[in-house]
Amino acid sequence: MEQLLTMVKVDLHITTTAYDTRLTQYLTSAKKYIETEGITVDITRMDDAQLVVSYAAWIWRKRETGEPFPQWLRWELNNRLFSEKMNAEG
Repeated sequence: MEQLLTMVKVDLHITTTAYDTRLTQYLTSAKKYIETEGITVDITRMDDAQLVVSYAAWIWRKRETGEPFPQWLRWELNNRLFSEKMNAEG
């Protein structure tokens, strides 16, 4: 989780440790939200780690901006889910 925390802080341009607890909670929540989509998340895989970081960064941003769920992130989730399901069947 430390690597993910570093990644999300870079994404959000945060250099202080003041938000580490909150960001870690967002990362945990993002992982759970992704798993509720039916996706198996393995944060040791770089693509899964980046997906969790992107989701957590969106959670952080939307609290201030009210930004709707990004279409590109929805596509990433769909692609990840379809890929997993296709590999499970094959």
